Amino acid sequence: MSEDEDLDISAMAVNVTIPESLRWNDSRRGQEFRLDTLNVRMLPDGHLAAKAYGRPVEGGRGAYVSFTVPDRPELVALVASAADRAAERWAAHRGLG
Repeated sequence: MSEDEDLDISAMAVNVTIPESLRWNDSRRGQEFRLDTLNVRMLPDGHLAAKAYGRPVEGGRGAYVSFTVPDRPELVALVASAADRAAERWAAHRGLG
């Protein structure tokens, strides 16, 4: 592919484990979930979007459900740090292995 050709990159995303001290619980349809993972995406305009994912507190084979990330400074910092780290790793890629 030449540099002249436009690339259509439809998604750039990373999954991040939420440190134990920053995890929280939320509920959906009467079921409580423990949020332990973030999916951070870079949007086409360069802004970031994030969703939190977790499993039912009661255990079992419940669905892995997404939740809005609360607007807490420590979570905003985690999302920004994850994006920065992902950018460094993408920039240092070594091609197909």
